[in-house]
Amino acid sequence: MFAIALSLSSVEAVFAEVSLVIRYFDKRIYYINGPTEEPIYIQLTLTNNSPEVFHFRMANERAFSVDFDVLTMTNRPLEQSHLLMRKRNTSQPVFFREVVLEPGESFSFVEDLRMYSALNQTGSFIVIARMYPALFQNNSSSTSLVSNRLTLNLRAPSLLGPDGVPIELDVETGAILVREALPPDQVIDYMLRARQKEQWEKFFLYLDLEAMMTRDSTRQRQWLAESQEGRQRLLARYRESLRSNTIGEDIVTIPMDFVIERTNYGAVEGTVVVLERFKVGMYTERKRYTYYLRRYDGIWVVTDYQVVHLGTD
Repeated sequence: MFAIALSLSSVEAVFAEVSLVIRYFDKRIYYINGPTEEPIYIQLTLTNNSPEVFHFRMANERAFSVDFDVLTMTNRPLEQSHLLMRKRNTSQPVFFREVVLEPGESFSFVEDLRMYSALNQTGSFIVIARMYPALFQNNSSSTSLVSNRLTLNLRAPSLLGPDGVPIELDVETGAILVREALPPDQVIDYMLRARQKEQWEKFFLYLDLEAMMTRDSTRQRQWLAESQEGRQRLLARYRESLRSNTIGEDIVTIPMDFVIERTNYGAVEGTVVVLERFKVGMYTERKRYTYYLRRYDGIWVVTDYQVVHLGTD
């Protein structure tokens, strides 16, 4: 580690031939700042396109190496986050390391846009990154590299209902979706038909997300270690992972058709066995799902499932 010292002599020589490119690290649906906010990760890639070696400083506290401009469609900038302003306005030594990029080499890292900008209004925005090879200076004289532009769409967060499931509107009727006292077989029929129509708001309605998520021992340990607010964020993240199909859950695969073969239930627990068929290339794959349900306050919800692969037709 080094404290800020002399300026870098090689920056100006190759500055015009060094590019800064940004992209979303794991693009998803983004919401304004709120209780269920998730990071908005931006990957920044610095590439030396010159025939000379390029030196730059990377601060341990990235706020002194990187900045983001978030602009409305009328070119009005959003305010910086309070966290960013506090970091830059606090008297402190800035530690950094020198990074050397040979001709043709690249250097990438990821930053959370929420750490830099106050994302508290809905709409469409333009995101531009800036990088300061000789570190950020509060006197506005810092020389910076400017990136390409990204489009950012921010939505208003949904209200959370039971088990962290957002309260949604039925896209067909405009009414607020409410869980009804359906028997287990009708709950599964409702869920599968919603998935066939890609109606996510209905698909999630009868899923106990907490029970589903904590089936995994790693996620269960994370859940137990979190506060109530942290648990809501975990639920929101798990829900979005199911929706984007990034965790390989069979429950989100869309069936061509299905037949409910058997239903068993008592006062509190039940199972529903379903034969489902899926289109896989030129073949039709058959799977037998066993859904496990539990009754809470008169409402049956799915808490777990198992799958048996039966081969192809």
